[in-house]
Amino acid sequence: MTKIAIIEDDPVISQMYRMKFEADGFEVNMADNGLRGVEMVEKVSPDIILLDLQMPQMNGVEALTEIRSHDWGKDVPVLILTNLGREEAPDELKKLNVTNYIVKADLTPKQVVARVKKTLGLPE
Repeated sequence: MTKIAIIEDDPVISQMYRMKFEADGFEVNMADNGLRGVEMVEKVSPDIILLDLQMPQMNGVEALTEIRSHDWGKDVPVLILTNLGREEAPDELKKLNVTNYIVKADLTPKQVVARVKKTLGLPE
């Protein structure tokens, strides 16, 4: 089963994505802030991560910096899932090997699942 980590502080958004990904056969692991997200990613070794940028305790850039600093997190695909436009995104993201950048308001959950499947080379 393909494992996805969703690191998102908005419970309504994270539950919406959880339901959609579970319906598509993914094992979903969730964290509501960057600090918990880093701990979760280390424990569950997901196949892909959906990461919000604006979160309490540790923002998405800080969380991704921490994830990338470990062998277990160097190569996992990361899709930034945010409402910040690409031009508003922190410059540090360019150095952190972000696989894709998704503005939440631009895509439906179904389209996000399709983007994740395409990234992982799974049939849509």
